Amino acid sequence: MPSHRCAASDKICGVGPTEFSYDGSMVTSSLSSMAAQRGLPRLTAEEAALLIKDGATVGFSGFTPSGTPKAVPHAVAQRARLEHAAGRNFRIGVVTGASTGPSLDGALSHADAIAFRTPYQSDAHLRQRINEGTTKFFDMHLSTVPQNLRYGFLGEIDCAVIEACSLRENGEIVLTGAVGIAPTLCRVAKKIIIELNRHHPRELLGFHDIYEPLDPPYRRAIPIYHASDRIGDPVIRVNPSKIAGVVETDLPNDPIWFEPSNPKTDRIGQNVAQFLAQERRAGRLPADFLPLQSGVGDIANAVLSSLGNHPEIPPFEMYTEVIQDAVVQLIRDGRIAFASGCSLTLSPNRLASVYENLDFFRGKILLRPQEISNQPEVIRRLGIISVNTAIEVDIFGNVNSTHILGKSMMNGIGGSGDFTRNAFLSIFTCCSTVAGGKISTIVPLVSHCDHSEHSVQVLVTEQGVADLRGKDPYERAIAIIENCAHPDFRDQLRSYFRASKGGHTPHTLATAFSMHENFLQTGDMRKAKADD
Repeated sequence: MPSHRCAASDKICGVGPTEFSYDGSMVTSSLSSMAAQRGLPRLTAEEAALLIKDGATVGFSGFTPSGTPKAVPHAVAQRARLEHAAGRNFRIGVVTGASTGPSLDGALSHADAIAFRTPYQSDAHLRQRINEGTTKFFDMHLSTVPQNLRYGFLGEIDCAVIEACSLRENGEIVLTGAVGIAPTLCRVAKKIIIELNRHHPRELLGFHDIYEPLDPPYRRAIPIYHASDRIGDPVIRVNPSKIAGVVETDLPNDPIWFEPSNPKTDRIGQNVAQFLAQERRAGRLPADFLPLQSGVGDIANAVLSSLGNHPEIPPFEMYTEVIQDAVVQLIRDGRIAFASGCSLTLSPNRLASVYENLDFFRGKILLRPQEISNQPEVIRRLGIISVNTAIEVDIFGNVNSTHILGKSMMNGIGGSGDFTRNAFLSIFTCCSTVAGGKISTIVPLVSHCDHSEHSVQVLVTEQGVADLRGKDPYERAIAIIENCAHPDFRDQLRSYFRASKGGHTPHTLATAFSMHENFLQTGDMRKAKADD
């Protein structure tokens, strides 16, 4: 087995997964026996919070609300309130795998306990503080976070707070429903606090594939050649002396709810499925298909459901970040053969159904660190079809996936850039209008650019599909306006395009943001006047 770096030390190790039982039988039966053997202190959440000092940088496990600690962040938030009431400073830097939930980002933000945040978030109150400038936020490609931590780009990690379903002997940690950056946090943090959450079954042992590559210039090839390839260990290994304490909990994940599909999202899903079926029919996709990556959300669930229901799409694999509700159902139906991801981001009922049927899903789902799930090398090798969601797209194919009106952060770039730039086929989806039809998602020029025309190959709305491959800017503009823009906005976009003459990419800077400006003035893009 190729050598890789263990989470517990800087040495190179070649320990393979065959050394572990994946049926859950080797899970330590109780924390008390481990605590007695290793002298690990049991702490209340409040006692654990006292180990985190003002100005510390704290790394939290999890990826979405899945795998995210809950009791300790709440206790840290309460401590921040008490310190502030006493006239003392208390704010920490927060580093996670991706977004979390109300128990972490929400609690800490409401307590004004976050000095800076990276790499991704989705909490409304935290978003408000970021856009007010009271909390610093820097957006990062999710695949780069672990390496940046190891190189010290984010400074020292004073403490890691890790949610686990079990602690094995010799400091082996079995994670819950997500991996994220937990292996790297456990390695680089000065101390580790474990939230041992009994809500999650210990039989999750074997669902994780923990692997950290060596850093440049010593990095070797990451040996994943199929989505189902297992290359690491089922546990994170740490020196028990590094564990500062264990907090026992029995807390469910912050709930994730997906809106039911609607005619718009259903049509987007059908358009994606029909396009991919046509590509397969034309021989531009292999007959046995390619692994799929999908963003998270209502449109993503609709796309996955449509692919699963399309008679010309064969059973396929997922190599993605987030395993969401539609994936679980398609695995049950035999339409998804295997799903490799970073987290189980499921609604409560769907997660419960997985936990009740772990034997069925064992061998069909694998959870990896985001450094591996989002690894450009692997994405390029496997030939991933990526499907992500845009906030707005301009008529030349540039995509904004992070900022509202060019300045207000929504959530962050997440892993969309990791997949888009390296995919065999990169697709972006969005509804053609939002806000009751007052806003067109197709605009003359995006107000913020996350994914340039060089990486965006296909755009899909409920109106249709624009295949941008092999087209120059003039051809792309016509394809997007005529196939993807809402009819209410096509004349405005055509007028702008006709008036913008000359140059390789025809823009008129004086009116490029006229639709955005009109929305700011009137609350409706439809009243914008484009030059004729």
